[in-house]
Amino acid sequence: MKTYDWIVVGGGITGAALSYELAKKSFAVLLLEQDVTPQNATRYSYGGLAYWSGTTPLTRQLCEEAIARYHILSQELDADIQFRELDLLLTISAHSDSEATAASYNHFAIPPRLLSVQEACELEPLLNREAISGALTVKHGHIHPEKTAQAYMQAFERAGGEMQITQVLQILQDGVKTTTGTFHSANVVICAGGLSRQLLKSAGIPVKLYFTHAEIIKTPPVDVQLRTLVMPANLQRFQLEAQSSQVDELWNQPGNEPVPPILDAGAIQFQDGSFRIGQISRVLTDPQAQVNSDVSEKWLRKGAGQILPALEHLPGTWHHCLVAFSSNQLPLIGAIPELEGVHVFSGFSNPLVLIPPLAKRFANFATGQEDEIITKILI
Repeated sequence: MKTYDWIVVGGGITGAALSYELAKKSFAVLLLEQDVTPQNATRYSYGGLAYWSGTTPLTRQLCEEAIARYHILSQELDADIQFRELDLLLTISAHSDSEATAASYNHFAIPPRLLSVQEACELEPLLNREAISGALTVKHGHIHPEKTAQAYMQAFERAGGEMQITQVLQILQDGVKTTTGTFHSANVVICAGGLSRQLLKSAGIPVKLYFTHAEIIKTPPVDVQLRTLVMPANLQRFQLEAQSSQVDELWNQPGNEPVPPILDAGAIQFQDGSFRIGQISRVLTDPQAQVNSDVSEKWLRKGAGQILPALEHLPGTWHHCLVAFSSNQLPLIGAIPELEGVHVFSGFSNPLVLIPPLAKRFANFATGQEDEIITKILI
């Protein structure tokens, strides 16, 4: 039986990008994904690229590398990933202090510019002027995340990589056991997003990796035209992640809900005219937890409708996925001390920006090259 240099578990954009970069280094790589059509965070992502959001020397450097990477990525992968730049509009609620909200962004690499209600509505005519006290704006990158992941996979296979649809049941010392057989490898890297913690736990490996149940509405192409990417300026998701990861022991039992759910009401329209509207973030420690889709959809529509009334009653369907995160907004990357040859590459809070440069750096690191950023992030 063939033995690989690397087995990559997870076929979202994380696993696809890392597989491609490893194959480019002439490693023998096998990529494993459990679903023919993955129901993962990549599929339901807004596709935003927050280049402007670096707050430390490390994240600012990675943001700069990401900008350069995305400008050539379509050409390198020989596929249209629908890369573009558009205006991000961060809405400030009518009950919030717009000046104070703007000041809270001063530590970002490119602080967004404060707009009056009138200026915000000129930039985005679909806004409800009664719901806001102003908005912040900054240039924002955007891709089609599914097409980008597919482009990485196709380039990976052209580089000699192999992919199989199968579910990983167990991580072994020298590979993985799946529903279709056992595959052997010198190294295994877990890129399974919100399922990574459970998968590693089944191998007796504790990691401080967590997940939310993220919920959105996805629409077909419609005639309504949204000019910008709209998100709330006071984003609750990062605060929710910080609070819910404070007590790691809660995550060892599947029935816990460390903090109440939140809604960050926003919307993005893709180039084909379809929308992603949402999102709700629920902290449920069971990755298979059931969510009441009817209640969630009503909450999503009402929240979006308060800011963008034209979107409240658009035809669309509720969707749900797991979104991984760490305890400090930096991803978990590197070898796991408890099991030789097993690595993790997951927990990205700003995934579409951080994954391409870090995947490239990780692959270089795997060849034995020194890398100061990977070394800083290593678990």
